[in-house]
Amino acid sequence: MVKKLITSLVLMVAAGSSWANQDPTAPLGWQKTAIESQAKPKAKQYRLPTLNSIVCKPNTECVAILNNRIVEPGVKLNGYRVASINSEFVTLKRGDRQWKLELFGLNVKK
Repeated sequence: MVKKLITSLVLMVAAGSSWANQDPTAPLGWQKTAIESQAKPKAKQYRLPTLNSIVCKPNTECVAILNNRIVEPGVKLNGYRVASINSEFVTLKRGDRQWKLELFGLNVKK
């Protein structure tokens, strides 16, 4: 009698610990793949800022409005650094890459 009781207790403890190691909502027979468990988080990707306007006054440095924020050369915005601003375009840099943002030209032919 005692032997059966001890055997049943050992089986209950062993079954309980193995039962908790799996997801009860997972489909039957489903095993977690090694790729899912070792997935690396993706690097953040920022969208290129939108150039809204460029303002240049005489005898002063030009400023630009990117994503509705006023920025000057050297300012960082969404992972991009404003390298230079002139009256025609804004140069952005991130790492070793460079982008030139231009405003829409006013010379529209009819």
